[in-house]
Parts: sequence; structure tokens; C-alpha cells
Amino acid sequence: MMGGNDEREQTLNQLLTEMDGFEANTGVIILAATNRPEVLDPALRRPGRFDRQVVVDRPDKLGREAILKVHVNQVKLAADVDLAAIAARTPGFAGADLANLVNEAALLAARQDREAVTMADFNEAIERVIAGLEKKSRVLNETEKRTVAYHEAGHAIVAALMPGAGRVEKISIVPRGIGALGYTLQLPEEDRFLMAENEIRGRLATLLAGRSSEEIVFSTVSTGASDDIQKATDLAERMVTLYGMSHKLGPVALEKVQQQFLDGFSNPRRPVSPAIAEEIDREVKEIVDGAHQIALLILESNRSLLEEMTQHLIGAEVLEGEQLRRYLEQVQVPNDLVDWLRTGQLISKKVN
Repeated sequence: MMGGNDEREQTLNQLLTEMDGFEANTGVIILAATNRPEVLDPALRRPGRFDRQVVVDRPDKLGREAILKVHVNQVKLAADVDLAAIAARTPGFAGADLANLVNEAALLAARQDREAVTMADFNEAIERVIAGLEKKSRVLNETEKRTVAYHEAGHAIVAALMPGAGRVEKISIVPRGIGALGYTLQLPEEDRFLMAENEIRGRLATLLAGRSSEEIVFSTVSTGASDDIQKATDLAERMVTLYGMSHKLGPVALEKVQQQFLDGFSNPRRPVSPAIAEEIDREVKEIVDGAHQIALLILESNRSLLEEMTQHLIGAEVLEGEQLRRYLEQVQVPNDLVDWLRTGQLISKKVN
């Protein structure tokens, strides 16, 4: 027990007392808001207290477009600005994010002494919000530049074949933010609320494609894939423990989030036997290994395209638009890809 527990318990009890009282408070309505509804004590949500809950979720595409119309009232827009297209490219953005987006686009236009904000300004602002500011002062040596170029080209090639992954809009090897030495920008074409198993497998293969590209070209790997590996491992573990997508363990929820208002601790995994814990680790490793192997297979099948895209990236630092679309239209589909996305089983011999 933590020392703050007593204070929190007293605060909760006093709040409940004030809400109940000893006399009827006719005409009095109490409103409250929280970003953490899962940690509220059940006593707060009993009938007569906070018994009516209004969920304010992130806006959908139409909502984002309406919010953008509000924020652009004070901004002069060029004729090419399409707010519907901007709304489609910003899934998950809340109202504050969209306000910041409009502000960033206006600042970019002002720095260029333009009288109106163009669609290009909004596109650059989206990249700034998602990936961070460009760090052109961070100069990579030639070896690092080649490594990052192969890494990002690998991401793009594998992503082009994966279902539900969104369209690859841009590849860049210009460092951004704190730690990103390059990035592959994928933007969904519509709001998504569910992911199918094959889409999750495709996401895993895309995450591991950068490291796989380095393996194929350099016969070694760098530290640049650490964030990708972390995300892939976490996603594979959720497949097994939360989504019930394990062929061996079946549709069993082995993960939960148990948080209480008074103690504040969380226990993400249910108590399981050592044998089950070992099976979970084995399943996670098999899923990640399968994604790794399919990424290697796709890149081996498109080795010449990988080289061509990388050379373009090294020279221009950015690959986007029609040129990028033409490259990705050439990506060849390996024979085993459909079966792996459906079953997770890779029939072909492992790629060395």
C-alpha cells in the first residue's frame, strides 16, 4: 500500500458524501470529466451519482472535416486545399491535433511569404505532426545513409503488398524528430475500427521489413530497427494473450488490465502456470519469426527493385508521388504470401 492511498480514500468518501447529502438537492446537476474512466471507483458510478456517461471519442472523418472548417476560418486558403482529403489523411487526430495542424500549415506558408496556405503546406504539416521536425543539421555518413535508405525502401516494398496497411505516401531518409533517421509514411484511406488477423500479420511483416532489408544487403543488422522490433513483439504478444489468435492456446484471454481507483496498480497478465507462460513466449516467437521470414522472402523476390529504389533515395533523399507509385506497382508477390497471411504458416524453406 502506498502512502497516498489514505488521502485518496478520504477524498473519495468526502466526494460521495457531498453528492448524496442528507437532503434532496432538487435541480442540481453535477458534471465531471475524466480521461481515465477505467480507474474510477464503482461507487462513483452507481445510480444517483455519476450514473449517466457520455463518451467523447476521437472524431471520425466527417467530424475531422467539420473541425478543420472551424479552425481554417482565420486562415486564407489556396484554391488547391481539399479539407476532405486532409481529414482522410489524419485518422486518430483529436480537435487539438487538428488545430495544431492548421497552425503549423499557416506558419509554413508565412515562412515562404505566401499569401495563402496551400495543400503542400498541409501535407508538410501532417508530416511534422506525425514524424517531427526535419533535422537537416544531423548529417549522416555514407554508410549510415545507405543503411537507412535500404531500411526504409524495405519497409515500403513489403507494405505495398499488405492488406489494410494504407497507401505508402512517402519515403524519406532526412532525419526527423529525436531519433528517426528516416521514415516511411503510410496513411490509411479510411477510418478503421477493427483489424483482421491477416492485417495484423501484414503489419508485423512491414515492421520487420527494414531489418530484413539490412540482413539481405549487408549480411548484418544495425540498431536502427530497435523500435520496429519492440512494436512487432508487443503486437505479436497481444495476438496471443489478448486477441485469442493463437492456434495452440486458442481463444483464451491471457491478458487483462486491472486497475482500481484506490491502489492504481495494473496487472496486465492473468496468473498463468509456468507451462502456459512458456507456451506464450514460444507462440510470440513463432509469429515474429514467421513475419521475419515472409519479409525476407518478399525482399529477396524484389531484390532488383530494392536496389533501384535505394539508389534513388540516396540521391534524392525523398521518394514520393508518381515516381513512388510507379516503383511500388512493380512489386512482385511471392507464392506463399497469401497462405501465410491466412494461416501464419510459411510452407517454403526458410530464407537464409
